[in-house]
Amino acid sequence: MNTIHSIHPEAILGDKVEVGPFTTIEKNVEIGEGTWIGPNITLMSGTRIGKNCKIFPGAVIGAIPQDLKFSGEETLALIGDHTTIRECVTINRGTSDTGKTEVGSHNLIMAYSHIAHDCKIGNYCVFSNNSTLAGHITVGNHVILAGLVAIHQFCSVGDYAFVGGGAKVRKDIPPYVKAAREPISYAGVNSVGLRRKGFTTEKIQEIQSIYRILFQNNLNTSNAVRVIEAEQIASPERDLILQFIQQSKRGLMKGYF
Repeated sequence: MNTIHSIHPEAILGDKVEVGPFTTIEKNVEIGEGTWIGPNITLMSGTRIGKNCKIFPGAVIGAIPQDLKFSGEETLALIGDHTTIRECVTINRGTSDTGKTEVGSHNLIMAYSHIAHDCKIGNYCVFSNNSTLAGHITVGNHVILAGLVAIHQFCSVGDYAFVGGGAKVRKDIPPYVKAAREPISYAGVNSVGLRRKGFTTEKIQEIQSIYRILFQNNLNTSNAVRVIEAEQIASPERDLILQFIQQSKRGLMKGYF
């Protein structure tokens, strides 16, 4: 069977890369060894795909940003190793602000999801169908977005967070928590996810104690931080939470209501 595709002669394909029919790979694209590029895919200029990835039909990676301020500058869309991108996913390249959109390794990006310009996604994340990320969003490691989640530009989602289906995320979501409801708010610690990742019962209880102070004791954020620093023993988890709060640009989601 004749394979019909369009691969620019200056594109760089690693060993054992497979390309399906009717796929277009433009100039200034690099694909790591062992990656499978299915049929009817478009990889546009500035795309970098890591090793052993799988990209399914209809995906478009590296298209110019959907940003009226974009003026044609050369930027990148970076995909790490062992990442799966399912049907009709769109990942735009960056703008002059950061120069790149970055998706890490070992991620699963499910069908019809969109990752806009200048986003930075960590490793071992799962974005369920129709997850939609606006520009300049930061997502940590081991994050799960359920279906139809929409995240406002410049928001951040911390490590090991779980965001419930259909959520509208307008505020920052700190590490280790579940976020749900409308408006988006704290729905407890992501204890199931943390156990699956090897967190001990004691460590989960420590995290729960921190978020009880932050979200359930009727304290404003500044006072809650002072209490956490005074009452909670220093640990990597405590320090990561405090660092996230300190660096928050959009403000934290609500506590229980």
